[in-house]
Amino acid sequence: MKPDSMDNVFHALASQPRRRILDILRRKPGCNVNEVARHFDVSRIAVMKHLSVLEQAGLLISEKHGRKRSLYFNAVPIQMIYERWSSEYSALWAGKLTAFKFGVEQAS
Repeated sequence: MKPDSMDNVFHALASQPRRRILDILRRKPGCNVNEVARHFDVSRIAVMKHLSVLEQAGLLISEKHGRKRSLYFNAVPIQMIYERWSSEYSALWAGKLTAFKFGVEQAS
């Protein structure tokens, strides 16, 4: 993942309304803009701006079917960020915990 892409993901996730939109899409995949907008006390245009930021970050997939647009949450960018840092560190700590476990078992 390129650093600019990662910045877009962090920027998108820094907003509480955008995180709420992702929660809505996770619970109800394929809903449309109007269904998402019903959950907010702001204009449909304001919600569409949030959707645009999420789409630019790759966190939102939008499929057009005629005049209807279906929205889906895409967790791949979040997973890529998670794997960038956690895989290396989790392997390190898993090794240390395994060594600690064997040390405790041998002392018993």
